Amino acid sequence: MSLKSPLRSVTYLGSAKGGSGHWYAQRVTAVALVLLGLWFVVSLAALGGASHENVVAWLSSPVAAAFAVLLVLTAAWHALLGLQVVIEDYVGDKGTRMAVLLVVKFALAVAAVIGVIAVLRIAFGVAA
Repeated sequence: MSLKSPLRSVTYLGSAKGGSGHWYAQRVTAVALVLLGLWFVVSLAALGGASHENVVAWLSSPVAAAFAVLLVLTAAWHALLGLQVVIEDYVGDKGTRMAVLLVVKFALAVAAVIGVIAVLRIAFGVAA
């Protein structure tokens, strides 16, 4: 006779092996997006009706550029996490699901890279 719980034999088995990490990541990115989004809106509101040159000067500061890059990357990651769940839940065919996931991941990676490059070009004053 064993005093061990039967739960011990099934721990880490079943369909929910890694779902909690995905769920937590989505919640953490959501909170980060709220905070970064508030920072961005408040910062732009503080600039008021500033000219294009003033907004570029603001985004050229290291802190603003770093937060803007974080905003772009966090938004892309959060979008990926959310779209992955939707695709996995609603696309039935395995091959189609895999193809759609690859396209979405590639598109979001490209969008994130373009966003980061745009912020960095402004931050370092690279002419268009």
